[in-house]
Amino acid sequence: MQLKKQWMVAGAAVLAVGVFAPWAVGYVTEQQWQSVTTEVNQSQPLFQLETRDYNRGYMGAEFSGTIIVQDPETGEEHEFDYQARVSHGVTGSLMDFSPPGELGSQLDRIFPDEKPKLTLETRLWGTAIFEFTVPAVSLIDEETGESFDMSESYARADISGNGSQADILMLWPGAVIRAPDLRISIEDFRLEQTLEHLTGEVWLGNGDMSLSRLEVASRHEPALRFDQFAIKSETTTGDDGKSIDSEAVVTLEKMTADDESFGPHRMAFVFNGLDVESWNDLTSALTDMQVAALNSKAGDSRAVMQQQMESMSRINEAMLGLAAEGFSFGFPELSFATPYGPVNGEIMVQHPSLSDEERDQMMMVMQRLSGNLEVSMPLALVEQHPELGMQVAPLIKQGMVEQEGDRLRVQGTLEDLALDVNGNLIPLPPLF
Repeated sequence: MQLKKQWMVAGAAVLAVGVFAPWAVGYVTEQQWQSVTTEVNQSQPLFQLETRDYNRGYMGAEFSGTIIVQDPETGEEHEFDYQARVSHGVTGSLMDFSPPGELGSQLDRIFPDEKPKLTLETRLWGTAIFEFTVPAVSLIDEETGESFDMSESYARADISGNGSQADILMLWPGAVIRAPDLRISIEDFRLEQTLEHLTGEVWLGNGDMSLSRLEVASRHEPALRFDQFAIKSETTTGDDGKSIDSEAVVTLEKMTADDESFGPHRMAFVFNGLDVESWNDLTSALTDMQVAALNSKAGDSRAVMQQQMESMSRINEAMLGLAAEGFSFGFPELSFATPYGPVNGEIMVQHPSLSDEERDQMMMVMQRLSGNLEVSMPLALVEQHPELGMQVAPLIKQGMVEQEGDRLRVQGTLEDLALDVNGNLIPLPPLF
């Protein structure tokens, strides 16, 4: 009998949790959504999320809102309405977003069978999954002969750690744009990105983006084709989390122009030893300056000018902080294939770390910068392209470019506020 009572109590507890859970999940989901909109609006200036009419029930909710996108050049705002239905479960909710009903006829014309689908699945423990699917599209303008065909595309973002970690995936099998005098085709676009928040506006992670082929064919121009384009990037930090290193490598397996192919091409960019605190201050100041520029048309011009001056002062202080801790950046590898031979190069700049006494005496960043420059290209490339030859000829005459056999070479060093290019000294003004 005692055991039976215990099972009855346990069953009642489970039933109570099951009954209470959807209401609790709904309450938490509403708070999470409000928190997300606030964070999005505060973290960037390009668009704002507005939520209105959030009607929460027991098993679900409905709400509507507006996305306000601001043109970064003109400051003009464009508004797009949306609506969402929310289903509450025991441990999480599912949000299904859709455009307002008045757009139905326009969507039916573009997507006659299946509509685009955007969902957000949230969990009580702070994880979320965004999924966005766009069905295949096939459009044709009978009057102009223009057409657009696109394969079904898909995007997903898995967010965890209350927004501090994310895994992003985008798949776009391809699209074709046709016009009477033009054809553009894209094949197999893929993006994978992992992100981990370090502090402030500083994120770590790695990413891979690839595009199998991009082809542009015009009636009056030679056809262009780019095969196997890829970008790989990684940003890491040491155990202490006080500095970050980053590397990005861009590769192109082959480029074809007018039935002539050449490749591969490769370019690497790195920065090492960036002080996290100063880098965060720099990115924050740049963001604030951008916000001030966007608000300049609607706000007080004096206030905007004052904000931009303050941002410039913060940028200067951040650059001095970066320099004091020491860093290096540049292109350690530049390699481009041409029909006449490879173009190779390296460009690197570095700044030493400073003692406390040296930091107090430092007035500008440029003074302690050093670096090296080396670029080599085939002479035949210049000879076969007159427009390039007109630009290089004066540099050869001045001794900035030297000929070594069948190649042209540029070598330079940066030190003591001067750039030495093949023995020609060029004084440089201070940057900060």
